Amino acid sequence: MPRSDITFQLLDGTQAAAHTDELLVLHAEVYANPPYARTDDAALFADRFRVQRRQPGFVLAEARHGAYLVGYAAGMPLRPSTSWWRDLTTPLPGEVTSEYPGRTFALVDLLVRASWRRQGIAATLHDLILSNRTEERATLTVLPTATPAQKAFQKWGWRKLARTGDPRRGSPVFDVLVTTLPVTRELDLK
Repeated sequence: MPRSDITFQLLDGTQAAAHTDELLVLHAEVYANPPYARTDDAALFADRFRVQRRQPGFVLAEARHGAYLVGYAAGMPLRPSTSWWRDLTTPLPGEVTSEYPGRTFALVDLLVRASWRRQGIAATLHDLILSNRTEERATLTVLPTATPAQKAFQKWGWRKLARTGDPRRGSPVFDVLVTTLPVTRELDLK
């Protein structure tokens, strides 16, 4: 359970845009350290965030200690024309990768500052962003070497579906995880 002096809030894309600078700082801090180093630089993140926050259904859950941003999660529904399922190392059947409105929510970020980890903040952000989703399932990508994240997602009910990336082209390899929605754990947002 997170500390009682941590507050959690959901933001839409317009509200999240006002926090872009803080999100960039937190992202750069987390991605500066192994196993994440060199998998996503600040310019790529800024461009990706600008596009994602404009997508219909985008949501960002933030965790703050006073005014200080300690973590966030972000995601949005996948569109039928998504590229999410491209570059899989092993092809999956169309019934798994076909998208339609209301099928899949993509959790694209879940970050907590190192000094604030192991306090239940990531779990609360995870549950908050996935609570009340109307999609059938959720998906995310995680580095195979990110052992703490892998263990947390497994504990929270995620399962590995595939692997994506092409190291020959210089892109990192990620595990693609899925879970069935809705997440039904009770939230404690004190």
